[in-house]
Amino acid sequence: MRFGMKISDHDLGVKLKKVTGFLETGHKVKITIFYRGRELAHKDLGFKLADRVINGFGESIVVDQNPQLAGKQLSFVVRSNNNAKAKVA
Repeated sequence: MRFGMKISDHDLGVKLKKVTGFLETGHKVKITIFYRGRELAHKDLGFKLADRVINGFGESIVVDQNPQLAGKQLSFVVRSNNNAKAKVA
């Protein structure tokens, strides 16, 4: 999934719903936040958005690759937490 820094709450919810679908089928998901123009001067906002995404899923995901900045993109990889599913069932 790829999205920009200026994403609204509703648009973020739509993207996260798609991510949830991929995770439920057992796929890993690479999430990329891209910076445009002067947004690169505020790198911390991208990391806060990444934390918001990770915390939004709670215990249902495991972060395989922590958020890391490469050029104008901040990316991280998440996968489904199978242990959390076993506890629920």
